[in-house]
Amino acid sequence: QVQLVESGGGLVQAGGSLRLSCAASRSILSINAMGWYRQAPGKQRELVADISSFGRTNYADSAKGRFTISRDSAKNTVYLQMNNLKPEDTAVYYCNARLTSGISDIHSWGQGTQVTVSS
Repeated sequence: QVQLVESGGGLVQAGGSLRLSCAASRSILSINAMGWYRQAPGKQRELVADISSFGRTNYADSAKGRFTISRDSAKNTVYLQMNNLKPEDTAVYYCNARLTSGISDIHSWGQGTQVTVSS
């Protein structure tokens, strides 16, 4: 299990930017992948972006070109820079850590941080 603490959410106008941070309780280089998910009211949780321990990144189509996931291994922190935010980006954003053990994946989640984009 990994403890994750998120920060950086808030209220922003459309077109604005926010940066989310997720601090992990262990070396992020020892975690198979870390990612950001979001869940809007009445919708399922969805992947926004993730980054593997090798540094390979993956983005949802809705995030491509606007969001950037990055990491600082010295701080055991993963970031999500969100630019050109849209009202449809409004959601609770969750940090996720995935540890692979054999054929099983173990997921840890942060408490979530609210992002609200006003039009």
